[in-house]
Amino acid sequence: MVRPRSPEAHEKVLRAAIELFADRGIEATSMDSIARLSGVSKATIYNHWADKEALLLEVMVFVNGLDREPDDVDTGDLCRDLATVLNRRPPIEHEPFRDRMMPSLIAYSATHPEFGKAWRHRVMEPPRQALKRILCRAIEHGQLPPSLDLDLAMALLLGPMLYRHIFVRPSIPPESGSDLGTPVAETFCRAYASTAHPNEAR
Repeated sequence: MVRPRSPEAHEKVLRAAIELFADRGIEATSMDSIARLSGVSKATIYNHWADKEALLLEVMVFVNGLDREPDDVDTGDLCRDLATVLNRRPPIEHEPFRDRMMPSLIAYSATHPEFGKAWRHRVMEPPRQALKRILCRAIEHGQLPPSLDLDLAMALLLGPMLYRHIFVRPSIPPESGSDLGTPVAETFCRAYASTAHPNEAR
């Protein structure tokens, strides 16, 4: 009989893995070291995760807030809804761990392409689906043309966000009002929306 998974053990291992991945890097962190720090046996760890990559994926999902189902955005204002999705930020409380893990994650993804593919899919799919719902509603309501290429539209919206994250990565506090998603959404709406943005002067 398979023993039931312990939520307490799961949490201990997850926290230990976050600490070790951030301090030592991914390649240098073994399942043995995670077991020692967490106080959870390797047998129990493997009852929760198939391997280190499965644990790493859950760690990255957790520290980036991807385990939290985002609320659907539907205010009726196309530009505002797009900007809301584009401006979403991961939890601030995990920022130190994310920053310390990112170089190691990039290197690991480059040498482990299957993991890199799974990680990119997990990061990109939630915002893609959120944007797709908004765009489809806008088409249905006549705010966008029926001929709009959805894949191209999502690439145009997400491309600037990825560029800043990968190549620029500025430290802009959320309260500064300097969110790139807002001008990106406004530019997209000016180019494609059937009517002017409600906040624009007429």
